[in-house]
Amino acid sequence: MAFGADELRVLRRALATVLHPMPLPDEDVQDCLRLAGAVDEAVGEAGRMRAFLLADLARYRGALPGSAAGYLELLQDALVGGYDPVPDDLAALRALRHRPVAAALLERCRTATERSVRSRLAGRAVPAPAPRGRLLALPGGRAADGEPERPKTPAAPPGPAVPPERPAPKPSEVFPPRRRPVPPVGRRVAG
Repeated sequence: MAFGADELRVLRRALATVLHPMPLPDEDVQDCLRLAGAVDEAVGEAGRMRAFLLADLARYRGALPGSAAGYLELLQDALVGGYDPVPDDLAALRALRHRPVAAALLERCRTATERSVRSRLAGRAVPAPAPRGRLLALPGGRAADGEPERPKTPAAPPGPAVPPERPAPKPSEVFPPRRRPVPPVGRRVAG
């Protein structure tokens, strides 16, 4: 997720307030609330995009072998986003392994599946993106001036921790632009 210059200024002011609590002007409180809403919207959109990608992947897998090129491209995109291949993916790739791209993806999926199974057998949970609770306003705003505090929305319980050694991918890495198939070059014959 990338922030613009105005959003970074709001974020910087909010972080400074957390480190050195002081009353915030109403405008700063509203800016923080707008930024929190924008971040929540971006996270929700990323979830919708992932669900769409996985539904598209299942649809292409169901239309094999005619949809092999689209399926292989979608599977690559899903794997970049952290998708764990299912047995149907492995079976489809085995049927398509005569294609070099499918053979490479089959090896990649086997490795990912093996790692996932070993993690589960070892009693560790496989790292997955944790659901994030809603962002709330920071303390030290209008309530610090003696004005009534706004009602707080209960935060969602925290999910499993994501290991620190793997940074969160950018949306452009999770959902790269789709490439359109190039039509074959050749003469057309009217029939």
